[in-house]
Amino acid sequence: MKLRGLLTAGAALLLSLAGGVALAPGASAAGPRPNFQMPFPCNQSWSGNSSGSSAHQSWEIDWNRGSTADADYGDTVVAAAAGTVVISAHQGSTNGFGNLVKIDHGGGWSTYYAHLSLRSVGVGAQVSQGQKIGEVGNTSKPGNNISPHLHYEVRTTDTSYPANIQKAVFNGVTFGYPAQTLTSHNCSGSNNPYSPEEVCGSGYSVIDSAALGSAGRVYLLYNTSSGNNCVTTIKTASVGSATTTSAYLEVQGKSRVTDSGAFAYYAGPVRASASDTCVKWGGKAGSSAYDSPFEHCG
Repeated sequence: MKLRGLLTAGAALLLSLAGGVALAPGASAAGPRPNFQMPFPCNQSWSGNSSGSSAHQSWEIDWNRGSTADADYGDTVVAAAAGTVVISAHQGSTNGFGNLVKIDHGGGWSTYYAHLSLRSVGVGAQVSQGQKIGEVGNTSKPGNNISPHLHYEVRTTDTSYPANIQKAVFNGVTFGYPAQTLTSHNCSGSNNPYSPEEVCGSGYSVIDSAALGSAGRVYLLYNTSSGNNCVTTIKTASVGSATTTSAYLEVQGKSRVTDSGAFAYYAGPVRASASDTCVKWGGKAGSSAYDSPFEHCG
């Protein structure tokens, strides 16, 4: 938890008050660690800090990437590994987590994503690695005045809280505690030589993405200098062979622009001016498609 001001009395214990998400004592030891990736879309760079909050008990990480306090609000949060959603709720007065998503990855491993502005998945959902599960926010316990950030934890079932909080490992490398800036490799692991930034061009950065099964991933990018959005679908299967692939971008109030055809590596880029305007975006690869609502309105 990153604090904007002083917490109310007892807030330093907020994570230990997470009774609604406590793991059962006496559970079996954890199995092999999943291949966790960062909880953000492919190629985004985020700065993590484990010592910036008096509420932290162990190896938790608070993530930000913007230059101002509210810059990260609404940014996409994705699953660090595949699993089943076992908690998707606002914790209310129970603790300081606010909007919380907890994913069970099997083998005694789970991840926590707290303070979300919104939750995109419900309890029981089967999520893939890199799938959007929510957006960065500042929800918390009433009276806790916090700035937007993602609070991220990895826990096991082999001991009780807070000893069950584990060091975070991303792409096989342990996070550089207490603070480190990293680039996400939560990219579906394809052999496609093209990145979304290469396809859309200089000045564009990924702000959202969605998996298209095992066939590809569609990306939404934004150029802060021009105010333009860009969408591209990057294939992760049948790479190098021409297969049906598409990408589209629709600025609210304007006609949809689509690039569709038989492509070997990617569809797009599809660009449009969308400063301070909501957009709908998506694409298709193989038999899988993604269609967003109107969002990213800032």
